Amino acid sequence: MNWRDRITSNAYVLDGKPVIDGTRLSVEHVLGLLENGWSEADILECYPKLTPLRRLD
Repeated sequence: MNWRDRITSNAYVLDGKPVIDGTRLSVEHVLGLLENGWSEADILECYPKLTPLRRLD
């Protein structure tokens, strides 16, 4: 699955900000967590609805 398929935008969800598909978790928020030193494991522990990211070749 392409990472672009996991990001959606809807004017009625978070004012149209891009979110992780099936959640109300904004891409901006996830990127902020990564920028602040969170690992993928840390994010998955706090947000169990998310699935692990797959490496894109």
